[in-house]
Amino acid sequence: MPDTEKPGPGDPWAPGRHSDPPPGPDRPAREDGYEHVLDGIRALHHRMSELERLASAGDRAVAPAFRAVVPAWRRVTRGEPRWHVAIAAAAAIALQLPLPGRLVLFRPTWLLPVLEAAMLLLLIALNPTRIDRESSALRWLALALAGVISLANAWSAGQLVAGLIRGTEGSTAGPLLSSGAVIWLTNVIVFGMWYWEFDRGGPVARAHATHACPDLLFPQMTSPDMAPADWEPAFGDYLYVAFTNATAFSPTDVMPLSRWAKGAMALQAGVSIVTVALVIARAVNVLR
Repeated sequence: MPDTEKPGPGDPWAPGRHSDPPPGPDRPAREDGYEHVLDGIRALHHRMSELERLASAGDRAVAPAFRAVVPAWRRVTRGEPRWHVAIAAAAAIALQLPLPGRLVLFRPTWLLPVLEAAMLLLLIALNPTRIDRESSALRWLALALAGVISLANAWSAGQLVAGLIRGTEGSTAGPLLSSGAVIWLTNVIVFGMWYWEFDRGGPVARAHATHACPDLLFPQMTSPDMAPADWEPAFGDYLYVAFTNATAFSPTDVMPLSRWAKGAMALQAGVSIVTVALVIARAVNVLR
């Protein structure tokens, strides 16, 4: 019995069926194809080795690249300059001086503005440059200053509205419009201060990135590719929010997310629309 059986001419496993073809014009092309495949395998092996190296390195290799794409409002920053809010607070204090005595909370009319100016100067002296130092005393002093200005302006607005309803205010259009404008503008500044003081825990908390969820959603937060990498909300942004809310009587491009932000914006819009509507209506009647 023979050891092996010779394949016939039709056998698919016959020698030469799957061997390389003889040299010819198409053989260099097939060798080039093999080289491309080998190059792809080498590149894939190199990439897998690089991924393995990064995974073994852990945070040392991944964290710098991750930090590069984190927006400034979500990471630790230097803190805002003091002079922005100091100028706005000084303007709100100065606006109380031209109000008539019947609209102010305390007499003489300069008494409360002097007290507010002293609080502002103390705040500047204790923290003159960057607002990034954690201090409960500084925090309460800043809130007290905003509260006193708010109380004085709310009293003036209430007295003006009550006088318009009773008919004791607005005998002449000029003083009425100037008093209404002063109260309205002070209302814008003081609500800008409140938004700035409470959004994400306040300016110090924002500088230290201790609160991840914003109370006011700015457009740059939802579209980071449309803003610089170092963008973060500053006092001017909150002042703009207060201005647009007082003129449109509703949020415009910045949306309130937390309940306190919604309540504050509703309160500001209500005060603004009552003041503007009554003052303008009375002034038009006087002018006629």
